[in-house]
Amino acid sequence: MRWLVVSSPSDDRKGRPALSQIIDPAICDARMTTDPDNLNRPTYTSGHLSVESSLESHAPAMAVETLDLTRRFGSLTAVDTLNIAVTAGCIFGLLGPNGAGKTTTIKMLTTGLAPTAGSAKVAGLDIVRQAVEVRRRIGYVSQMLSADGGLTGYENLLLFARIYGIPRVELRQRISNALQFMDLGEAGRTLVRNYSGGMIRRLEIAQSMLHRPPVLFLDEPTVGLDPVARHAVWQHLREMRTQFGTTILMTTHDMEEADELCEMIAIMHRGRVAAVGSPASLKTQVGAHANLDDVFIHFAGSAVDEGGSYVDSARTRRTIERLG
Repeated sequence: MRWLVVSSPSDDRKGRPALSQIIDPAICDARMTTDPDNLNRPTYTSGHLSVESSLESHAPAMAVETLDLTRRFGSLTAVDTLNIAVTAGCIFGLLGPNGAGKTTTIKMLTTGLAPTAGSAKVAGLDIVRQAVEVRRRIGYVSQMLSADGGLTGYENLLLFARIYGIPRVELRQRISNALQFMDLGEAGRTLVRNYSGGMIRRLEIAQSMLHRPPVLFLDEPTVGLDPVARHAVWQHLREMRTQFGTTILMTTHDMEEADELCEMIAIMHRGRVAAVGSPASLKTQVGAHANLDDVFIHFAGSAVDEGGSYVDSARTRRTIERLG
């Protein structure tokens, strides 16, 4: 049996991380199947990893790895010696109260912010030394509005396709496939200002996936959405992982979302990982009848909703308003 060691923080400065969790990686493993859309890359279904390269190393492929990743802002340490490993094809949730370091972590992993110390690899590439290559291999959906309301859904995707350098011969079919995949085929010629909040979010995910990145980062993907729209986004993310083998790393404050969608979660507290594992395993650690809210409070030492700072509240309200 294979095991994945995930730790935080590293207390052994000789290079060996402290063993805080031992996890069976089969939770997030996937089996390659024939690609139905001839995308020249494997698709995945549930099961055990059967990639030839993984057989050589006897270990699952890692889509995201951090080693003592640290970011300081003056005297404030926002992320403190972070060590996580995300298996390829996994939906991984990053949870924590406001100020725990989640957004700073995402910004570093997407190369928008340089680490103060430590290192990280995304899709096998170093986030500092190979930043340009990393950006080509990832998709990123932030809470900020990325869709232009004055353009149609098709025109928004066309703009992003050109930014990503998708060959002209593939543009029309690639955009059509993206719209159909996100159930926006009939809305492609409609101005985005007339979209619902759920439709906007699905369009933004389609934008981020046009170049078919192996790793997708999502910052609060369903904040402000009603329950129907939220569940629709969940379903599309599951399908994305199943069909394209996309690794998804997302932040969320929604415990139901983390429980239903994520195979693995890491709970951050004051810049460090307080716990990591599957939702079921973490609930078992806390108690026989514990839910994920109980897990959050136990490991983060606080309730799920702490209110956050003025900036946090303003950002969340702007997101809810634009998706409302």
